[in-house]
Amino acid sequence: MSQPPILFDYNRVSAHRARAAGNFSQYDFLFREMAESLCERLAYIKRKFPVALDLGAKIGIIAEILQGRGGIETLVQMERSEPLLAKAKGIKLIGSEELLPFAENSFDLVISAGALHWVNDLAGSLIQIQRILKPDGLFLAVLFGGQTLHELRTSFEKAEIQNKGGVSPRISPFIDVQAGGQLLQRAKFSLPVVDSEILNVEYSHPLKLMRELRGMGETGALHDSAKNFTPCSLLMGAVDNYLQDFANEDGGINASFELITLTGWKPQNHGDKQ
Repeated sequence: MSQPPILFDYNRVSAHRARAAGNFSQYDFLFREMAESLCERLAYIKRKFPVALDLGAKIGIIAEILQGRGGIETLVQMERSEPLLAKAKGIKLIGSEELLPFAENSFDLVISAGALHWVNDLAGSLIQIQRILKPDGLFLAVLFGGQTLHELRTSFEKAEIQNKGGVSPRISPFIDVQAGGQLLQRAKFSLPVVDSEILNVEYSHPLKLMRELRGMGETGALHDSAKNFTPCSLLMGAVDNYLQDFANEDGGINASFELITLTGWKPQNHGDKQ
């Protein structure tokens, strides 16, 4: 079997999260939005999930929001960034979303808010998640989708063409709804459901958006992108393009974040969940 392409430089991902850890709570509103959405969905499911895994827990936002609700008795929080996870309370484990060190049939629920878009082999991660779920266990996750930051991507691409005559990768590739459904089916989840919503966030200036992305630990970490600093001329060109093409009437700008939610059940031993 061919190996999946290496999309992300995990050393850079970890470095960005470590840099953001100190003031992360000032910039975590998107991850809180994701976690709130997941916890609301969980509240509608009238059953217990005694042992759950929070995959990509960051500073323990899901645990904080749940406060013991959702029929969860034990919540294991797993995060690749030790500086972020140090701020979480409860059971904690340092680890990657791409290598899950758990036995088959270990968890009643695997939940994840804003982490799986940094995985090189998302198909492989979903297969592992299905494996570690107990029969009739639930997978519930939200991650950034393909329309995320399309304004910023377009502005940088236009600036690079203007300055360099070509385009280099800067914004992460994200999945769309169709790909999400195909991945759930490939991992053999039953009753797969994928839905999407666009969250528009207003900023006073493109540089304010970029500072917030840095504060979230969500700046670019593509394996094939340039490792050096972005030239000032290119950065300001992208800013000018953003203001020219995407400015609001009040002079501010909007940034789009597509939130894709994946839901799937592990089939029961005697067949798919009815």
